[in-house]
Amino acid sequence: MLRLAIQKSGRLSEDSLNLIRECGISFISSTLKLKTESTNFPLEILFLRDDDIPGYVADGVADIGIVGENVLVEEGKQQLAVEKLGFSKCRLSLAVPKGASYDSVQDLDGKNIATSYPNLLQAYLQENGVTAQIHTISGSVEIAPSIGLADAICDIVSSGSTLISNGLREVERVFKSEAVLIANENLNAEKKQILEKLLFRIHSVQRAQKAKYILLNAPNESISEISALLPGVKSPTILPLAEEGWSSLHSVVNEDDFWEIIEKIKDAGAQGILVVPIEKMII
Repeated sequence: MLRLAIQKSGRLSEDSLNLIRECGISFISSTLKLKTESTNFPLEILFLRDDDIPGYVADGVADIGIVGENVLVEEGKQQLAVEKLGFSKCRLSLAVPKGASYDSVQDLDGKNIATSYPNLLQAYLQENGVTAQIHTISGSVEIAPSIGLADAICDIVSSGSTLISNGLREVERVFKSEAVLIANENLNAEKKQILEKLLFRIHSVQRAQKAKYILLNAPNESISEISALLPGVKSPTILPLAEEGWSSLHSVVNEDDFWEIIEKIKDAGAQGILVVPIEKMII
């Protein structure tokens, strides 16, 4: 049995649970329970505070965890990282009151800054030659300037709407973050094997999220030109149609290149193009 620690609430928790479900792992989730066990995979899920997860994984209370990269680096446990997961992206940013004068980070020299991430902030300030008074607080960081506690804040930003609603504006990006899978460094052979199986499923889901399956009809004389435009996993699948002189081509296209490729194959003679989402992609 592998023990997975995830954040007990919030967007990172929801995204993490969605990933586990997309991996075909079933479990009963409840806001009243602090742990649950999968019914079809050797996995137990613990619901914990996000900043406790690196410590629990390092100590072996949990075998693996999903945590924000910002928390992992703040806690100084980067060695636990297995790989980035590509979701729950955000940034740690400096923000000042909307009406405050600001030209560069040097303007914060000698000022008071409130944050829940003192280590990341201190490293950034040192890198830029700025000396400031850091006030470490947990929660409601955005209110610090309005109550006179600080001249600026350093906090996690996603859309920026929370800053705006509190009369603040983002001025510097300190650290970019996303969800990271971490693991205890001393997993036994059995748990390492379960982790490899979980990673296999995660990679299959991630590849599918970045790809589209396309089907199209094309005149046979255009097949070579269209095939050259379709990267696919290896090469397009080509099937003859009932109508003589025409074939159906099937391929997988990276989502980042999708629209550019679609335009090119259409110009090359492709017709009846269908685009189908991919649930899992195993190579």
